[in-house]
Amino acid sequence: MFDYIVIGGGSAGAVLAGRLTEDPAVRVCLLEAGPADRSVFIHCPAGLAMMARFELNGWGQYTTPQAGLNGHRGYQPRGKVLGGSSSINAMVYIRGQHADYDHWAAQGNPGWGWEDVKPYFVRAENNERGADAWHGQGGPLNVADLRATHRFSRLFTEAGVQAGFPLNPDFNGATQEGVGLYQVTHKNGERHSVAKGYLTPHLNRPNLQVITGAQATRVLLQGRRAVGVEYRQGGQLHQVQAAREVLLSAGALLSPQLLMLSGIGPGAQLQRHGIAVQHDLPGVGQHLHDHPDVVQVMDAPGVHDLFGLSLPGMVNVVRGMLEWRRSRTGMLTTNFAEAGGFIRSDPGEPAPDLQLHFVVGKLLDHGRKTVLGHGYSSHVCLLQPRSRGTVALASNDPLQLPLVDPRFLSDPDDMARMVRGVRQMRTILSQSALARFGAKELAASAGARTDAQIEQFIRQQADTIYHPVGSCRMGPGPLDVVDAQLSVHGMQGLRVVDASIMPRIVSGNTNAPTVMIAEKAVDLLRAAA
Repeated sequence: MFDYIVIGGGSAGAVLAGRLTEDPAVRVCLLEAGPADRSVFIHCPAGLAMMARFELNGWGQYTTPQAGLNGHRGYQPRGKVLGGSSSINAMVYIRGQHADYDHWAAQGNPGWGWEDVKPYFVRAENNERGADAWHGQGGPLNVADLRATHRFSRLFTEAGVQAGFPLNPDFNGATQEGVGLYQVTHKNGERHSVAKGYLTPHLNRPNLQVITGAQATRVLLQGRRAVGVEYRQGGQLHQVQAAREVLLSAGALLSPQLLMLSGIGPGAQLQRHGIAVQHDLPGVGQHLHDHPDVVQVMDAPGVHDLFGLSLPGMVNVVRGMLEWRRSRTGMLTTNFAEAGGFIRSDPGEPAPDLQLHFVVGKLLDHGRKTVLGHGYSSHVCLLQPRSRGTVALASNDPLQLPLVDPRFLSDPDDMARMVRGVRQMRTILSQSALARFGAKELAASAGARTDAQIEQFIRQQADTIYHPVGSCRMGPGPLDVVDAQLSVHGMQGLRVVDASIMPRIVSGNTNAPTVMIAEKAVDLLRAAA
């Protein structure tokens, strides 16, 4: 028997477990389906390339065939390890635009406007630049500038300024717009995942039990009240009981699945899979959306300090490995996506609607394709897509991954903005700061010059940039899943605390906002108790 059971040890679950057990009288059990975060590929920042290449520490989820992407299935890795996706991501620390949260509040979610959530961002943060009006020090999550910024990342920002965009030294300050270098969740040359910040320093607390390799199979209910969790570990089924609440933090793909497996969701869908309907909640699994993203890859022969596969490149990496082992410095402290920007696809847009990530290597198929030579890449992603999709059950087997259908680019407005985004990205990459190196586009994009050709390039090459949200949407409406306290509508003792509750996706990377959601949830739980 525990006070709280947290399902999922990722960016939200680690915060919940770490914060709640600050009170020695509160007993918490954390269930994580993956292993402990011991891999060197997690701790070495550049190890994310190996994790992507060999699909390590992730669920390996794919979407259903996407009509908007010429029928191909998108890749949805999602972290399956303590720290969740914060243990395998590119570590970029972005909060989003202030208006994103004011929009949440305006949709019937009091307490979620920018001025309401800003203190939780600040509380979570230990920013190595120091505290100011926008940033905090002393929080569990370390935020820092990169130790060894690549020269091409600085050249990208120079090219952005040459193209007419403002230089922005802090995307999380007064304004997001402009180009610049990203701050990252780094500490002393290592990845600083949310688990490292909130959870693993406290594993010796007697009131905290962390069970890894434990996949939750259903929430145990007594009528409309959650009283525990059933989970599978090593082929055996186990149960744990919750005296207060069950906190579902399995992410935007698995949280709705677990609700449905527990009999909470669209009644007709549950019945089709032979699941007894405990609570007909039609919004579970609806409103899934994500940032569609396309990458332009540039070949730069002879520029051997860029990451790439060649004899000089391999020598550089070996030297980098030795330096990182010796002093936690050097080229392997990179997150690859070191620079970027937030820009408008059209001057008439009221706010930036596109995000750029500049990568100091040639990125093909999420880094899973080996490509010879050296070069660089630039992502462009759409910050506020209109397309909406679903998460649905594939069967009533808890070990079978759900059917994920984001319906990428199903709204024509999304494609129009993406086409303009590719043109804006090309404008930056063509500036003299970068053009003097003579890099050439790979064939996939080189021939795409008209709008129609660019559209086909996007449909052939676009995919997620790993930010699924919205499938357990917060709000007061009939298709919403949780209220502004994050409690599941019509249920007791059950909350969802992760990116799935976002009423609308934030304008940027979703890890920092997920930490904020969990920090706020801790205060909600303490107030309820």
